[in-house]
Amino acid sequence: MTAPRLSLILGGARSGKSRFALGRAEASGLTAVYVATAQAYDDEMRERIRLHQAERQGMATVEAPIDLAGAITAEGRPGRLLLVDCLTLWLSNVMLAGRDVGTDCDGIAAALAGCACPVVAVSNEVGLGIVPDNALARRFRDAQGRLNQQIAALADEVVFVAAGLPLYLKPYAR
Repeated sequence: MTAPRLSLILGGARSGKSRFALGRAEASGLTAVYVATAQAYDDEMRERIRLHQAERQGMATVEAPIDLAGAITAEGRPGRLLLVDCLTLWLSNVMLAGRDVGTDCDGIAAALAGCACPVVAVSNEVGLGIVPDNALARRFRDAQGRLNQQIAALADEVVFVAAGLPLYLKPYAR
C-alpha cells in the first residue's frame, strides 16, 4: 500500500479514530513511530495511555506533549511513517502552558508539510456539540476547529470516523 504523505483522521471521543489510524500505519508496510501527545495527570488518563500502549505493542514511541513540531522534524525519516495521536491533546497542552496557539499551530503545519515521511495525524472533531459554557472551553473549541481546517487543507486524505466506520471527506488519489 502506498501511504499518503499526510492523512488526517478525525472523529469524536471513542469513535474508533485511533484504531483506524493504527490500522493505516500497520498496513503501510513502513516502520511506524508513534508520536504521543498525552500527559498522564490522573489515574483515568494513565489507564487510557496504558490501553493505547497495549494496542501498539512493539511500535517505537516518542513523547511530544508540547514540542510536536520538533518531534515530527526529528523523527520524520524516509522508510518511516509517523502516527501522531493526537492533535487535540497537543493543543490542550499548548493552551494550558500559555503558549501562542497560532504560532505553535503554524509550526505544526510547517513540520507536517516538510516531513520526510508519511504522517497519519489523529484529531478530535469538537465542534459538533453544544456551545461550551465557559470562555476557555470556547477558545479551545475554536482553536481546535481552526487547527483541523489548517491540517485538512494540507492533507492528501481526510477521514472522519464515527462508530468505527470511516467516511472519506478527502479521498487519497493514488
